[in-house]
Amino acid sequence: MTIGLSLQHVSHEFGGTPVLHDVNVDVAPGEMVCLLGPSGCGKTTALRLAAGLEKLQTGTVRIHDEVVAAAGQYLEPEKRGVGLVFQDYALFPHLDVARNIGFGLRHYDDARRKQAVIDALKRVGMEDFIHSYPHQLSGGQQQRIALARALAPTPRVMLLDEPFSGLDVARRSELRDTTLHVLKNAGIATVMVTHDPEEAMYMADRIIVMNNGRVMQDGTPEELYFRPANHFVASFFGEVNRFASKVENGVVSTPLGDITVGDVADGTEVDVLVRPEGLRIGQVINGHDIRANVDAVRSLGGVSLMHLSLAAGPHVHARVPRRIFPLKAGQVSITLDPEMTFVFPRG
Repeated sequence: MTIGLSLQHVSHEFGGTPVLHDVNVDVAPGEMVCLLGPSGCGKTTALRLAAGLEKLQTGTVRIHDEVVAAAGQYLEPEKRGVGLVFQDYALFPHLDVARNIGFGLRHYDDARRKQAVIDALKRVGMEDFIHSYPHQLSGGQQQRIALARALAPTPRVMLLDEPFSGLDVARRSELRDTTLHVLKNAGIATVMVTHDPEEAMYMADRIIVMNNGRVMQDGTPEELYFRPANHFVASFFGEVNRFASKVENGVVSTPLGDITVGDVADGTEVDVLVRPEGLRIGQVINGHDIRANVDAVRSLGGVSLMHLSLAAGPHVHARVPRRIFPLKAGQVSITLDPEMTFVFPRG
């Protein structure tokens, strides 16, 4: 099977400080993969090595099965067939849109260059702005032009580095959708760097979670959300309620009830992580219910966030459908959703 982009056993350091440790990334043609992680985790360095903006120290980079970087081997960025889109747009302020896009097509003849510019602008819905200058465009429009410029040479691989982080919420949502459909229709292997889990889940076919230069988990958005490999991955995808406990006779006790664990040895100290949507909220029916006092309810649009105080434990948060039932005060019962409850050995 052809691989659009492959990084194999890539390690890298700056000034003796390791920033990547044996990183492996494979992206198929037409696949969107997000490198997700906190600032400084190495994801942008991996992107720059794929593009050729940094020279590879250890490992191999292949594009469409061609080795473009390895020990003693280096192919210049302009020869790799890679499109790049950055957070800051990187448009030339003194050139209009047509010349900005055409700048990377200087090896085309005039007629072919003009047609490539028009085709790229049509893909991103900006053909009416062909003679505009960057200062006449909004941030979202400038990023569309940056995307069109990257698409114009028909790259084999597209690399996006935090492309939407400088936009307001509405523009970001609109441009994400445009970018996703354009790249899917083009069938280009794409890697996008982001620190936003929601953005990664929206955009990606697969997400590679990184921390401290290492791959923590590689999988689909659903796999990472519902079957996180470790404490870091579970916590990175949003707020969690956290309880400390210990395994006894294959069971972990928490203020919200007991959890059976089959793969953790007795006596192991563990952290129990429960997503807010993993707390099932109901009306108190009998004396056996685990109860909580409702401290506050805040609407988040389609869902509500409940602040709850457990009778025998800490403060917890629950996300519930907005119209579940009146929950403004008093007590509610709580049960755990096993799909949203994770147990990991502490440390």
